[in-house]
This record gives sequence, C-alpha cells and structure tokens, in this order.
Amino acid sequence: MDTPATTPPAPLGPDDFDALDAELDFLRESDPETPQWEFCEGFLAALACMRREVPAEEYWPVLLGEQFRPMAHMEFVWRWRRRWSEIAQALDAPVETLEDERTYHPEALDTRGAILMLPDDERVDGDLLGLPAYAQVWALGFLFAVANWPDDWEPPRDRDAAAMLADALADIEALTLADTGLPAVSMFAEYGPPSVSHERLDAVAAAIWATYELRQLWRSLGPRTVPLRKDAGPGRNEPCPCGSGKKYKKCHGAG
Repeated sequence: MDTPATTPPAPLGPDDFDALDAELDFLRESDPETPQWEFCEGFLAALACMRREVPAEEYWPVLLGEQFRPMAHMEFVWRWRRRWSEIAQALDAPVETLEDERTYHPEALDTRGAILMLPDDERVDGDLLGLPAYAQVWALGFLFAVANWPDDWEPPRDRDAAAMLADALADIEALTLADTGLPAVSMFAEYGPPSVSHERLDAVAAAIWATYELRQLWRSLGPRTVPLRKDAGPGRNEPCPCGSGKKYKKCHGAG
C-alpha cells in the first residue's frame, strides 16, 4: 500500500476549480487586476516547464500581486500545488496521442460556447464581441510567465535546442491570436452550438505538444549556469590596492 508521502494527490475536480474561481473573485474585489483561473493555469504550466523550480515567494507577487498572502489563502495554495503536481505528472508521462488519459489538457473555457448556450431571450447583441478565443487566455498566462523570467527562457547555445525552444513558444504564441476559422464544434457542451473552429483545435493540440517539448528540453539541459569570470581587478585609473596612493596604471598595473 502506498504511504501518504508517495500517494499522488487526487486530480482536481469541478468543485475544486469552482473554489479556485471563487477565491480569485474574492481577491479581485481588492485588486481588479487579479487574473481568472485560465490565465493562472497557463502561468502554472509555464512554471512546470521551466528549467528551474521557481520558489513560491518569487512567483506569487508576479501572478497575484504583492497583497497576496499564501498563509491567508491556504485552500487556494493547496489546490494550486495539487494542480502543479498533476500538470508535472502529465508532462512527464510517455504519451503518444492526445487521447491518452494521462495527457495534459489545459483548463480552458469556451466562453463563446457558454454564451451561445444561453436562451435567445437571455442574450443581447454584442455578447460575443471581444470574447477571448478558446485557450487564448491560457496562452497569455503561459507567455506572461516567460516574459517575467527572461533569463530562464534564454535560448540555449545548441542550435537544435534553440530551434526547438523557438518552435514550441511560437506554437503557444499562436493561441494568443483570435480564432478566425469557421465555428465547427463546441468545447462547452457536447451538442452545443458550434463556437470553435477545427483550425483552433489543431493550434491547441500543437500548443499542448509544445508544453511537452519545453518540459523535456529544460529537464535535459538542467538549471541555467552563469560562467564564473576571474576578477578583472581595479580599473586603470582607480587607486592601486597596494596602498601606494598611485593610480593602478602607474603602479602595479604598469607594463
């Protein structure tokens, strides 16, 4: 029998995601810039793909602002950690198709599909204007993390690895664009009015595979190292460290 230390946490269910949304709504009352969960999910996926583990005290202010106090929101933190473990486990699984039940699937909302499911008398003209495309907010959250830790996402020296990084990030960036294809399916309800194009679904699939590639890439390279440089010594016009009172270039730096 597995011990509590080795038993993986249970996957988050609908009630868990509802609780996360409710906590973010509460935080939004004091900070209107608090993102929705889909953005947080993308941010979290990027953290799981990074070449080093970013400490919590480093990422909480970036994502939820300086006012966020983890100890005051332990239920949120608990579910966040469970989702992190779930994403990491999925990205480390040797999946070959997106139909594999172990595959990572972002928690993305088909907002247009949800609006289209409303009765006609509950919708007004313009409801669909300006709504994000499916998985668009997830991609924005992912790239927000990339932008806030640029050193950790700096292309590696190896040309093939650098190309792999660029291609993967390009696939994720493609999701930040609008869905201009013909609506064909609903991701909100199985038989709902079409709201997402087949082209969009292909782009989402490419972005999911990109997260696998990024996780594999950075895990294979390990944490970024900064080469140590020898102390260059004092500048030529600075006082010589021998205490002579002369400039370095006139003393021990001469010749």
